[in-house]
Amino acid sequence: MNRAFYRRATLSAAAGFAIAFAAIAAIEPRARLLWNSSASAPVGLYRVHVGARPRRGIFVAVMPPPGLCAFMVRRRYLGENTPLIKRVAATTGARVCRAGAIISINGVARAAALAQDREGRALPGWSGCRTLERGELFLLNAPADSFDSRYFGPLSDQTMIGTVTPILTRAAPDAPWRWHDNATVHADKEVIHAYR
Repeated sequence: MNRAFYRRATLSAAAGFAIAFAAIAAIEPRARLLWNSSASAPVGLYRVHVGARPRRGIFVAVMPPPGLCAFMVRRRYLGENTPLIKRVAATTGARVCRAGAIISINGVARAAALAQDREGRALPGWSGCRTLERGELFLLNAPADSFDSRYFGPLSDQTMIGTVTPILTRAAPDAPWRWHDNATVHADKEVIHAYR
């Protein structure tokens, strides 16, 4: 393969992405795009729906509050001003509890928290039970090592940028990339595989 081949391939790929992004802009002009590189949600490109209401079971993009963001940056969990993609596990009126490492929602165990991160550093925690108030979101992703509400508790819906739907993702490092035709999330049917 010669230089001309690579030039044509690069131009073709660039044109394909330009057409795809133009189509997205034409379909939903207010749409934002977000690249997720964290393994706690499928890696890839997502469309952000600004102003959409959060519902249990869907993914949302949130900007962590300043204190939490600073902690995550110090630990190198994410870069500065980087939004998180998390699944809404509970909303207003749900009773969330953490007893030791077990996270429960409305009396049903939903997740377990780890004591340490991959580098052996202690993870933050909270304990007890609380009923989520209006405007609070409890965020949980499937992977056991996801840094989410199991460690930092509920977040205000004011931290939410919007709901997200996948455009191009892959479930694991060795998995093929998958285009999502209608970019909708079927919360009850989707399985998330963590990077290992």
